Amino acid sequence: MSSVLLHSLTPLPPYRRRSTALRSTHHVLQQTSKRSIAFTCKSLTDDGDDGYLLDAPVSAGDGFSFSGGKYSDGPNPADEWFKQGRYMKAHPVYGTGEKAKDPIFGLAMGGSSQASTDVFRWFCVESGNVDKPSVLLIHGFPSQAYSYRKVLPLLSKDYHAIAFDWLGFGYSDKPQPKYGFDYTLDEFVSALESVIDELGVNKVSLVVQGYFAPIVVKYASNHQEKLNDLILINPPLTAKHANLPSTLSIFSNFLLGEIFSQDPLRASDKALTSCGPYKMKEDDAMVYRRPYLTSGSSGFALNAISRSMKKELKKYVEEMRKILMDDDWKVKTSICWGQRDRWLDFDGVEDFCKAAKHRLVELPMAGHHVQEDSGEELGSILAGLISRKVRI
Repeated sequence: MSSVLLHSLTPLPPYRRRSTALRSTHHVLQQTSKRSIAFTCKSLTDDGDDGYLLDAPVSAGDGFSFSGGKYSDGPNPADEWFKQGRYMKAHPVYGTGEKAKDPIFGLAMGGSSQASTDVFRWFCVESGNVDKPSVLLIHGFPSQAYSYRKVLPLLSKDYHAIAFDWLGFGYSDKPQPKYGFDYTLDEFVSALESVIDELGVNKVSLVVQGYFAPIVVKYASNHQEKLNDLILINPPLTAKHANLPSTLSIFSNFLLGEIFSQDPLRASDKALTSCGPYKMKEDDAMVYRRPYLTSGSSGFALNAISRSMKKELKKYVEEMRKILMDDDWKVKTSICWGQRDRWLDFDGVEDFCKAAKHRLVELPMAGHHVQEDSGEELGSILAGLISRKVRI
């Protein structure tokens, strides 16, 4: 296992006129069987590019309230969350190294839309002791690691819990499609493998929510020896589930999808609140909106991922069903289901769990994003489901 390059974070400056590049000093950790995500310092400086940049100024998201229509002088919740996280480098950048251009006008994209020069940066938040069993919390589509903010503290006593943003989401890298990462589902499987390998854990329990579940199951099917437990939260389990809801499929449409994916209210607020009873607080909404307010790269990534999901999800769901019902599947598997999910119907879920002999845990008051609707309840459930001893 190669050593990991890690970097500390500082709050984004409240005002800047253009995108900046992250220039970091690196601290190379000694190889261990497990790695805590520890980092050194980095600074924010001008990227030195005089070309036209699409990225909006960071200040567009600082303290702005859509509901109240006002600016606040208080601390921005997105910055507070950002300070809790770390960057980890994982998964090589493929491509020619050519500077990314936006697909509509052909203009040079800002720094946040450019691929890293060698390896992608993933935003991670961790809690607990590295000597405890490892748990990887994987958010759904579209969401962020922030969705597990209520779960992380509840797992910290008995586990080493890590939540990360997928490429294209939150504060992880968001390369322009066709410039190092195309956001296909196969690429996400490969990227997840890189992340887990880079963490250096011998055994890990995987918790995944929503439409990224088939991707995680495909990875798990090839690495059963690395898994302690697999917990799926409202995954697409039936043939009917393989069709994206209109709230998400709209982002895959030609032109209209490219426009809507740049709208923070559609890309974050509506995607989170239309699939269940979740009532989003303004402070939480600002964290989810922030990536869409500060850069066009988040929208372009959302558009690309939606197209991949629309094209490939059916095949992945069918494959996931076969894997989880196969006699060769040996990983302890549980399924947590929010009963008020407006995107995925419960019909067929109970029958599948019985046939596959997997445990089913129902949360009657939660919708699709269970960790948002019932974060504390889910955290307690996960603490009871995940093995406290590493299986050999």
